[in-house]
Amino acid sequence: MDTRESQTPEEELQHLKEVSQPEDYEHPEPEETQPEAREPSRGLPWVLPLVIVLAVAAVGFMLLTGVAD
Repeated sequence: MDTRESQTPEEELQHLKEVSQPEDYEHPEPEETQPEAREPSRGLPWVLPLVIVLAVAAVGFMLLTGVAD
């Protein structure tokens, strides 16, 4: 069963014009269909450096105390 919507020739021509236009790299804007692109990241950007520092500290502690032997 084909669930695609049929387009009138005018709509199809408009779509082809939109698709064939090159992207504007001087004024990039996120697509309206991608709201996550407009929002600032709310992640935890400090977690990776923290994990690295803790891992280095743990390895250093084990080497100094001789646990790694």
